[in-house]
Amino acid sequence: MGCARVDGECRRCEGDLPFDIIMAFQPIVDLERREIHAYEALVRGAGGESAGQVLERVTDELLYRFDQACRVQAIEQASRLGIQESLSINFLPNAVYEPEACIQATLEASRRAGFPLEKLIFEVVESEQITDREHLHDIITAYRRMGFRVALDDFGTGYANLDLLTELTPDKLKLDRQLIQGCHRDPRRQALVDAMVAAARRLGIKLIAEGVEEVDEARWLHQAGIPLQQGYFYARPAVDALAGDLEPAFAAVLAPLPAGVSRCR
Repeated sequence: MGCARVDGECRRCEGDLPFDIIMAFQPIVDLERREIHAYEALVRGAGGESAGQVLERVTDELLYRFDQACRVQAIEQASRLGIQESLSINFLPNAVYEPEACIQATLEASRRAGFPLEKLIFEVVESEQITDREHLHDIITAYRRMGFRVALDDFGTGYANLDLLTELTPDKLKLDRQLIQGCHRDPRRQALVDAMVAAARRLGIKLIAEGVEEVDEARWLHQAGIPLQQGYFYARPAVDALAGDLEPAFAAVLAPLPAGVSRCR
């Protein structure tokens, strides 16, 4: 099946969805700088439906259109909210037939909203089974050539595993919640995270710990060399809104511990 773009329009990607969507935004923090590093845009239903409930309505016929609609919606809302940080947008590799053609609606949305293209990060979603690695390699290569950054989500579980890094060159890896949960007290998780930190440094890839829910997890991860973090400990996704004051969370993670108290390393 070839690309459906004709005379600058795509019959497959463009057009209205039969349901409404809205974006929630969750910050990714940088503990070294004590600031928000980026926001991830997460799809929600206009009536409060979760991402899972929205995705249940996405048929094969709507896949391309849904992917494009999410990108455009994320950029338009981010611009309206005045987001100055980078914006991480989930994308479906199976909904990208030809990278240069399928990116056109995204580029137009950025120009129309005045959102800087260099601040866009494209994130391979965790639910997406990578059936054609060569195709995903071509997408990542094309996007990076166009100046975008690319992240692999939920790395370490499901479809996103170490062997992907033998073929793909993402800018960022987001470590899955299953690796993060209770890492401050679990030597096995600590060994795996430490190995990922070492591998990422050698490969020139930045790590993001996602699903951080406890201050002790955040502290241990920071000490392990992962200052980029995301999760409920900092802020829950907010529909069409930005995070509040994160300084109390930064202070809790970075505060000196009392004498004799270990940081769980």
